[in-house]
Amino acid sequence: MLLWTLLSKRIKAWNAYRSTYNALADLDIRSRADIGVTWNEIDAVARRAALRALGA
Repeated sequence: MLLWTLLSKRIKAWNAYRSTYNALADLDIRSRADIGVTWNEIDAVARRAALRALGA
């Protein structure tokens, strides 16, 4: 059961990372500038979203 819980949390975190990354990458430069995210920051923002999904 513990393994299933760990695996489930990792999948949830990966999905949060992937959906956040894709959503930000799909925005144009002006839209990203409006929310204060540059192209170089997309990975860091997506990683923070994944950590929040893990509950950290």
